[in-house]
Amino acid sequence: MVSRFEHPAGGYKKIFETADEIGEPLPATITGRIPSFLRGSLLRLGPGLFEVGSEPFLHLFDGQAMIHKFDFNNGQVTYLRKFVKTDAYVRAMVEKRVVITEFGTIAYPDPCKNIFSRFFSYFKGVEITDNCLVNVYPIGEDFYAVTETNYMTKVNVDTLETLKKVDMCDYVNINGVTAHPHIEPDGTVYNIGNCMGKGASLAYNIVRIPPTQKDKSDPIEKSRVVVQFPSAERFKPSYVHSFGMTENHFVFVETPVKINLLKFLGAWSVRGTNYMDCFESDEEKGTWLHLAKKDPGEYIDLKFRTSSMGLFHHINCYEDQGFVVVDLCAWKGYEFVYNYLWLANLRADWEEVKKNALIAPQPEVRRYVLPLDPYKEEQGKNLVSLPYTTATAVMGADDTIWLEPEVLFSGPRQAFEFPQINYKKNNGKNYTYAYALGLNNFIPDRICKLNVKTKETWVWQEPESYPSEPIFVQTPDGVDEDDGVLLTVVVAPSAVRPTYMLILNAKDLSEIARAEVDIITPVTFHGMYKP
Repeated sequence: MVSRFEHPAGGYKKIFETADEIGEPLPATITGRIPSFLRGSLLRLGPGLFEVGSEPFLHLFDGQAMIHKFDFNNGQVTYLRKFVKTDAYVRAMVEKRVVITEFGTIAYPDPCKNIFSRFFSYFKGVEITDNCLVNVYPIGEDFYAVTETNYMTKVNVDTLETLKKVDMCDYVNINGVTAHPHIEPDGTVYNIGNCMGKGASLAYNIVRIPPTQKDKSDPIEKSRVVVQFPSAERFKPSYVHSFGMTENHFVFVETPVKINLLKFLGAWSVRGTNYMDCFESDEEKGTWLHLAKKDPGEYIDLKFRTSSMGLFHHINCYEDQGFVVVDLCAWKGYEFVYNYLWLANLRADWEEVKKNALIAPQPEVRRYVLPLDPYKEEQGKNLVSLPYTTATAVMGADDTIWLEPEVLFSGPRQAFEFPQINYKKNNGKNYTYAYALGLNNFIPDRICKLNVKTKETWVWQEPESYPSEPIFVQTPDGVDEDDGVLLTVVVAPSAVRPTYMLILNAKDLSEIARAEVDIITPVTFHGMYKP
């Protein structure tokens, strides 16, 4: 699963450039045959505007949100994209400057205002961004473009028009929610975010949003907290990007990357600061793993510990014979990987890109196994009795259970990231296959498949081609877990038609078809297939 290519020509720089909206859907040129069961849309979210006037956005997660759509219709494909008209975007357009502070870019006060009005505007409270550039998912019969703050933006997924801004704080005790909810077959949505817990200390809440309501009311209004996880540190919650869910449990991995809330609130109100400035790494704490029962929600007070790691994406987790198996895309050590995702790093020349990646945390696909009954063996003995894994769990004298992972894949500076599975069939259940975007020194340049049981791997890759997260769509009459196709948006900057929707056979990553458009698309992070 290691990349076969170098990128000295630097074509990847093109995926970090501003793009224009499209008024009408563009027809694509088809090679191969589009499977007849593809009749819906592939929706993708990412940054589309990388500067406002003369002011650049600095971090990968700062550019203004753009929603992309590939429509499948009777073997034909069209492409459409629009900016999401968030407050951050609209105000930037009106004032021709960065108005709302983004992840790594500070918005300075309007230079036209006098010192007094500037001074007072600092104390009006923190303006949190609604720039929803990370993902899109359904709640009830609606679709929301999302980031990791308390704001979500309802969008019309047919026209890509922006409908309304929703503040989750209006409904539930939460400071923000992740862009990686879990969605059950009936449409119930679960998500996690940090909150003020008991006794003025931080905690993490799992929020449940029910499926479509019979009376057509908005399911978001019926959001409820189902269970709370404690925070390892009172005033410093860990950065949380995703969580795990099995049939009966929630899994939460608390990493050493902390948000210093006092710094966040203090510095913000007095002088300019951004979100990135408020992260710090705790070198001592290591990583804490937490379990909770799902229904009814109840925290399980077991102290699972392992060495420091960074974590953005859970692959899958499931229960087996009294254990919870947790598969992760981990990054070794305690340093925050986002420190390496400044646009200046990603747009550098290839040799420079490689130098940066050399000192960054290293990626690894890992399997951890958490025993639900850790008291059945004596102290110091491996508690994991599953025959198919080398992962271990050992109870120490202080009741902490030390976990060591089984490594499912590891290649220096070769990340298996933005993972996907056959979610409908296997989320929270024992499974065999994971699909991912391969990062080569942080540059996306291949599609990967991993058999998590045998560690067998497959790769799709072409020179000077930069794909996106692969989305799995099952064949309607498919029997096997990998009976289906993968959809990925590939940018090939030097090609005549520089963007194409690629359809791969999920079995072996062989090409089934591609639909090319003569326009370039910027990077996208996450998305979904809407049947």
